[in-house]
Amino acid sequence: MWVSFLCEVMVAWAYCGGDLVSMGCKCVCKRFICRRLMGNVRIGALFMNLRYYECSGQNDEDEILPEEWYQKVFPKMERMSYKLRNVDVVDGRLVNLDDRSVIFDDDMMKKMSVFKSLARTFIGSATMLESLKRNVEVSASEVKPLDCFTMSSSRQHVVVDSLTKVCNSLNITAQQRKAIRLAVSPQVTQHRIWAGTLCKILSELKSELHCLNVVAPNSGTRMGQQILFNCLKFLDETASYNDPEATSWMRIAAPRNGAKPTPHTWEVVLEMFHDLVNCLRNEDKLQLHVKKLDVMKEGLNQIRDVIVDKTIPYKEALHQEHLVQKKLSKTLGQPSKCLFTLLLYYLFGNVRNIELDVSGGVYGTADKGKSCLCMGKVMTSDDERMISSGVKQLDRALRLYKFVWEMANSEPVLELQGHMWIVGAANRTLIYRGNMYFMHGISL
Repeated sequence: MWVSFLCEVMVAWAYCGGDLVSMGCKCVCKRFICRRLMGNVRIGALFMNLRYYECSGQNDEDEILPEEWYQKVFPKMERMSYKLRNVDVVDGRLVNLDDRSVIFDDDMMKKMSVFKSLARTFIGSATMLESLKRNVEVSASEVKPLDCFTMSSSRQHVVVDSLTKVCNSLNITAQQRKAIRLAVSPQVTQHRIWAGTLCKILSELKSELHCLNVVAPNSGTRMGQQILFNCLKFLDETASYNDPEATSWMRIAAPRNGAKPTPHTWEVVLEMFHDLVNCLRNEDKLQLHVKKLDVMKEGLNQIRDVIVDKTIPYKEALHQEHLVQKKLSKTLGQPSKCLFTLLLYYLFGNVRNIELDVSGGVYGTADKGKSCLCMGKVMTSDDERMISSGVKQLDRALRLYKFVWEMANSEPVLELQGHMWIVGAANRTLIYRGNMYFMHGISL
């Protein structure tokens, strides 16, 4: 292990010849030596993304890159920001916010990753941290968090895909996690939430699969479209009549004449999901949807023997729907991505990914009765569409975390605050859903 480690250090040191990283490489290699490496070294033309854990919980002030490094890199960031203008990562994919079109370009995605990694380095500089602190202090916000984003661990990119990740970020105890699961699972595994989540995923796939079949059809996409049609039809035909305001006599009775058909089970849907994933697995433009189908197979597998059919009596149908809730709430644990997807639909009515450029955390305030949850996004311009997209993405993440905080009965009261960083933009604030959002300009 140590031989491999030293080799990686030597590779990093040898790479110092590049003029853009030479100024900061001594500092980077110093971090190599004083930390245990946790992953692979990935070196780009402009940055080095190292996965490590801190040897201590102290601030990184003694390891800030020299001023010359920022002066050399900043012009590159300005050019990258211009080239990526009004493009953002939404639901795990690049989106041009001018026309809401999805961009499938691996090179552009890599450039976006480089740009945001460099931005995180700038955010951690003494100048930017001091500017952020000053902006918060002079704002009209009643809650002013102390020392937010000062630790390197609070400036990491994170994709939130499970309750476990949320609880880890909020420092939720084991006992509180158990309470959260007991409180959340019965709510998000209700039959209407379960069926609604499946239909939402399939409906979003349907529109993109149709476009793909118009432009570049193949045997896999054509077969996938047929399976998708049958799956949506099956879910529609077996949809529940369960209405809390309705009574049993309002339900249409099943026909009594003829042979009694064998009732369907959720295994039918599981098989269709399995076949759909196999048909579309090699379609790069549909990978986001394929992953969501794969996630939901976990829940389908748990209820594969539960009946889902309109031909069964009303009371039996209610019993089967209760079995769906009972089995899912019992078997889907806190790390489950399926449970998390149900929670997203329960809270927001959609299943879009939650992705943070700057993870942030919970910070203390001058008011001992309140804490403040801060999170951040790096944007490529200060266009109103960009700002609106960033605010809405942060709003979903902040509301999700606060929901979990309240389910855990944590104290003190948790206030919410969003931050966005834009190259060359003016500092300003706005309020959305009663929460304060800060725009910070990245500059030298």
